[in-house]
Amino acid sequence: MSILEQAESIKKELNEEITSIDNLNDLANLKVKYLGKKGLVTSLTRDMATLSIEEKKEVGRISNEVKKEVTSIIEELEKNLLEKELEKKLASEKIDITLPSTKVNVGSANILEKLVEEVEELLVSMGYDVVEGPELEKDLYNFELLNLPKGHPARDAQDTFYTDGDTLLLRSQTSPVQIRTMLANTEKTPIRMICPGKTYRRDDDDATHSHQFTQIEGLLVDKNVSLADLKGTFDVIAKKLFGNDRETRFRPSFYPFTEPSVELDISCFNCGGKGCNICKGTGWITVGGAGIVHHNVLDNCGYDSNVWSGFAFGFGAERLAMLKYGITDIRTFYTNDLRNKETFDRKDAE
Repeated sequence: MSILEQAESIKKELNEEITSIDNLNDLANLKVKYLGKKGLVTSLTRDMATLSIEEKKEVGRISNEVKKEVTSIIEELEKNLLEKELEKKLASEKIDITLPSTKVNVGSANILEKLVEEVEELLVSMGYDVVEGPELEKDLYNFELLNLPKGHPARDAQDTFYTDGDTLLLRSQTSPVQIRTMLANTEKTPIRMICPGKTYRRDDDDATHSHQFTQIEGLLVDKNVSLADLKGTFDVIAKKLFGNDRETRFRPSFYPFTEPSVELDISCFNCGGKGCNICKGTGWITVGGAGIVHHNVLDNCGYDSNVWSGFAFGFGAERLAMLKYGITDIRTFYTNDLRNKETFDRKDAE
């Protein structure tokens, strides 16, 4: 039998056998029979060593054609069998998608981040810029240029953590960012900026204090700035955070970097000013400090205090959040108890 007759015989036999193949196991056996090392297609080249060069070329050509055709037929059959098997599984392994799914808790922004962003959005809409600065700060910017020279008794209230003698420290306030902003403004033009960020002080960790907390400070420098401008700005912030029915007031205070200095109070949101345990019977709650920028601070930063003036204010973000959301322990902000997030979300929805 010639090589061509053998090839036709193999193809004919394969076409007859595939009609009875209905599963992958039988198909695997069929593949071995025809394409295995001792298979029918391989047998076509078994006597190649005894053939002449011309005969070898002819046998090689015919055997390659047969191998391609047989492989194509088997692969097509395998594809059809796999599709049938998948259809069978889909029909027998149904999933009831009407069953209730497992509830997955999703993340939520930290309550302090939410509050800071709320203040930022408000003040940006009023023309302020949001500026950041380093947490590792020089004593020069954190104290000295803010009218707090070495040995000043007011430094005791902001005792912080020093890293290099008495020159480098973890900032006790975000006011150094205000100093850096005024110094960087070489053209000495008006400034409106806020500087939220982490601050550090040597303090006892208890329900109302933490050695690390978030501060939101603001600065406005322009000409003919007065306490009336500060009062109007504070009034807008207070009503945005605590409701339009809040009243605001100033109380005299002392800060080395402002003169005059004031405490920022809002009417108690719990009793409406009548007096309760939250406001300690006064009807008012202190939420921050502020004042007109001290002339020494302006002069230190290159602004002529005879021409320029300004106001500065500062809030503790934790303090604002505790009042707004009824939180009694400052340490709540630094734990990972997801129940706290649910409380905040409910409060926001009211």
